Amino acid sequence: MTNHRITTFSDLLYPNGTLMQKGYSTKGVMNYNRKAIKAAPWRIKEWDFYQVSNDDYCLQLTIGHVSYAGNVSAMLIDFNNKKTYTVTDMLVLPFNRLKMPESAEHGDLAVHRKNIDMQFEVYRGGRRLRCKTRDPKVQHNMEIDIELSQPDMEALVIATPFDDNPHHFYYNHKINCMPASGTVKMGERIITFEPETSFGLIDWGRGVWPFSHEWFWGNGSTWIDGKRFGFNIGFGFGNTEAATENMLFYNGTSHKLNHVYVDLPAGGYMSPKKFTSDDGRFEMDFEPVYDRYTETKMLFVDNGCHQIFGRFTGKVVLDDGTVLEVKDMMAFMEHAVNNW
Repeated sequence: MTNHRITTFSDLLYPNGTLMQKGYSTKGVMNYNRKAIKAAPWRIKEWDFYQVSNDDYCLQLTIGHVSYAGNVSAMLIDFNNKKTYTVTDMLVLPFNRLKMPESAEHGDLAVHRKNIDMQFEVYRGGRRLRCKTRDPKVQHNMEIDIELSQPDMEALVIATPFDDNPHHFYYNHKINCMPASGTVKMGERIITFEPETSFGLIDWGRGVWPFSHEWFWGNGSTWIDGKRFGFNIGFGFGNTEAATENMLFYNGTSHKLNHVYVDLPAGGYMSPKKFTSDDGRFEMDFEPVYDRYTETKMLFVDNGCHQIFGRFTGKVVLDDGTVLEVKDMMAFMEHAVNNW
């Protein structure tokens, strides 16, 4: 297939609410404007999701909504002890009250609730993530302060249509390979993320799509030969004829992939898996370590997701034919089935 790369700056949507351009880019060349969406206001979905991880822990911070319901959540996963610590504040009928940024590349975001304060700050060369929880129902309230270094580097930005409705779209911006530093405090326990071993990811999503849908998404970052390496893979969501969600990152440069295949549910989510690709550029064995299963039921929302963390071993091929050997890379692959 031919992945269409978008290089021309434009608005994301025509005045009639349909996508102006379909495909991928490596920076935010399309302007998202919530007011340009031609759909019922309760169908709009927006989220900012950050993940900070190393071989031992994974921190996830989320601010997002599906218009009639929202979520502010801090989650810490301990891979060694197979435990998850979560503080979540569900929002009823938030619609546009969260004032989500219209770009992943600039714009701060802050939410202050009774049980949780969360702030995402974007500045030149980096990001700062702060959160403090005070939920009386849990014994693991968290105080979080993380800095992500964001040197000049390419990202995955994709505008995906849906076949069922020309006004449906998914506009997504993912940035891998951001060295992370900072701490998570839970009582007397302090968990430290060091930039030599920890990376941050942002998954920034905006759009309107069918009420019932599913997706498969995988992502990870590490060091290979002293350089930052990462990947994003995804399928099953929208019409990807213009471009797939599959991309490698190495030393700040992106390398576009075609289709990547895995049957994640086969044999159970925790069974070993093999990833293959139609161009032979992503060939991996996957050994699962932990299944972070989440389920959300609220108002009209009925979502379930298996996020499988584990170790990837195999090879990838860059655009110039360079082969990189990947060994025991901690990353994840997830399967989400949603009704929202």
